[in-house]
Amino acid sequence: MQERILNDMNSLLRFSVHDDRLRFVSITRVELNVDYSKAEVFWDTFSAENKESASEAIRENKKKLRSELARVLNSRAVPELDFHYDSQYEDEQHITNLLHQVNTESSSDE
Repeated sequence: MQERILNDMNSLLRFSVHDDRLRFVSITRVELNVDYSKAEVFWDTFSAENKESASEAIRENKKKLRSELARVLNSRAVPELDFHYDSQYEDEQHITNLLHQVNTESSSDE
């Protein structure tokens, strides 16, 4: 079900929600609670400069996204959606930069 919601949410962002601020937003993962009443939806954007406007657009379109999700799932019981920015890529990049810095410093010490 998590995978289905992830795929459906990405499709909705591309084809059903017409907000230019969401053009480069992608849902990266979905975590459902045990009874499927709540979904933690993690998103990222290909354009870090647009992170704040994308976050605002998600907040403004949250109800529409949930109702569109109910339509495509063909279900009246749809989880409450809580959106969270997924900083995984930025965190990985930061760690890579730190490791590179440490390697560079240790190479110069030799």
